Amino acid sequence: MPTYDSLITAVEGCKSRGYSADFSICGSYLESGSMNIRLYPGDFEVKEVYRFEGMSNPDDSTVLYAVESDDGVKGTFVVPYGVYVDGDSADFIKGLRVQVQD
Repeated sequence: MPTYDSLITAVEGCKSRGYSADFSICGSYLESGSMNIRLYPGDFEVKEVYRFEGMSNPDDSTVLYAVESDDGVKGTFVVPYGVYVDGDSADFIKGLRVQVQD
């Protein structure tokens, strides 16, 4: 798995490897409005995970997830890490299938 110094370069790297859909957590599923796709946790696997801390404040942490659906749709979503993650997002993340390879 590649290493990145910033969230922006990680997103760009993922996009260059085909993770083109931009997802967001909507309750119990991921949604890509531009592609009109909904993915529930059983519909995809997490292939890559990158964690970043803010430059000026370590509490400004985010996690980038690169995912692939069972039918081949690849995309990313970003969530805050630590105290800033809301309960619904935390519950959603706990139910994910993670298949990260080195």
